[in-house]
Amino acid sequence: MDNHSASIGNSALLAAAASEFASLPGHLTDAAVKEFLDRFPLPLIFIALKDGFDVPGLEGSLLSCLERILKTSYGVSLLPQCVPYAQPGLRADSPLTRRLSCKSIAQLLENSDKDDGVGVQAIVEHGVWPSIVACLADSDESVATAAAEAVKNLAKSTRGLELIFPAKAEVDTLLNEFAMNSSSMVRIRILAIIAALFGISDEAATAVHRSGLLGMFEQELNNTTDMLATLNVLEVLYEIVTTPIAAKFLLTKSMLQRLAATISNSAVDSLLRSRSITISARLLSSDGIYSAVDEFDVKNAVQAIDLDLERLKATDSNEREIALDALSQIGTVMRGAELLLCNTPPTARHAVDAACSRGWRNIQLAGTHALASISGQERGESTQLLNDQAETCLRNLIYTAAENSSKHSPSGLLWSLLQQDPEIRLAAYRLITGLVMRQWCLWEVCAKQEIINLVTNPHSETTKIGMEFRHSCCVAISNALLSSSFKNDPAFSDVSEKAAVRRGPYLAKEFVAPKPQVATEERY
Repeated sequence: MDNHSASIGNSALLAAAASEFASLPGHLTDAAVKEFLDRFPLPLIFIALKDGFDVPGLEGSLLSCLERILKTSYGVSLLPQCVPYAQPGLRADSPLTRRLSCKSIAQLLENSDKDDGVGVQAIVEHGVWPSIVACLADSDESVATAAAEAVKNLAKSTRGLELIFPAKAEVDTLLNEFAMNSSSMVRIRILAIIAALFGISDEAATAVHRSGLLGMFEQELNNTTDMLATLNVLEVLYEIVTTPIAAKFLLTKSMLQRLAATISNSAVDSLLRSRSITISARLLSSDGIYSAVDEFDVKNAVQAIDLDLERLKATDSNEREIALDALSQIGTVMRGAELLLCNTPPTARHAVDAACSRGWRNIQLAGTHALASISGQERGESTQLLNDQAETCLRNLIYTAAENSSKHSPSGLLWSLLQQDPEIRLAAYRLITGLVMRQWCLWEVCAKQEIINLVTNPHSETTKIGMEFRHSCCVAISNALLSSSFKNDPAFSDVSEKAAVRRGPYLAKEFVAPKPQVATEERY
């Protein structure tokens, strides 16, 4: 220990050596790291950081040196030795020291065996967990980010989850208490961690739900005075609903009501309404919602989107486009499509009106895609057709829109969409693919020779995605025809015999018989 004290006393030598080591070029070898640590052991370095010798550049040199050491295999093997020094490091005055301490803990948890729980055990033994939580509120963003990474890595093991969310806790967890007594910014950070935990595992998501932390989302959404905080919460919610298990825990009566209230409030910023619409659509595109939540609350959420679209129907705003995209997502599940068609008035009318309009390209594109999803383009064959009421409504909406347009028929509308730019043409292929299972649409498509000629022409598309969409549409028409009462109709026999289905989606070279070239012999 005397040798250590003597080395510490020569703090200028330590600073110079650390600076030189940190600036070594290239990748550090384990041998180089071991040689350096034989001269300046880790305890000596940590004590120097803690005591803060009055030597210019000492702290920066030591921290840079440690960062490089802990990136090597040999350095990683020494991480358990760092834990006893992490506690004072997490409480140090310097944000650089606090950040390195958080990163060391995160690295230890990342590299330790998730089953034996050595890293978690070290954290428990040295009482580091409360200090990590406290760093989530650090005024230095980089420290808070490093602390959040440590929490995420801790949640990757069963023992770590038990530390964060004690299963038999009779009182709120440390994280809960900290969140309730912190500023809005800190709560947003904790909500972002919750979003990350949902993506780690179902076990982590279940632990979050059991802890009651999800209630913070609803509390923050009720905060109408801080638009930025509300937007941040919606962004985090948006991340969570992308995970498969999200719907199971977020599908609550109060959550849907809160989102519907935000969508219906014309006084709030358009960005907030748009995000609420997208989140609602993701929740409503889950089959589980229709059995987990009261039908009234589901209809109320759809009605809120309907009213927003009605308010925006004379505009080409981004919010209207997002709302139409929401109808597309809801329509990907059978129950969602039936809801859009069976409520009064049918919300699907907005998709039909947008698809049939020629005023704004972005609105027509979004409307066509929405109508394609509602008609079943993305659903399986068993769920493509809807109940009688929904099917009748879909047919009436399309025929009414056609009669009120200059095209006068659904086939005319479809042909009009196919004649437009490539993006809208792709949406039209999707729409035909979804609708053609219905006999009334099959008749409309097959009766329009221009549509058949375009869809079965392998040279009509030059891009990969265009060829694939065209061929899928072609196959859908052929399959629908073969299973319909029209299959023996001589008028449609040439459609079912088309070689385009057999040829595949891409430009297949047709067999060309060799032709002899005959030329008059030249005579001199």
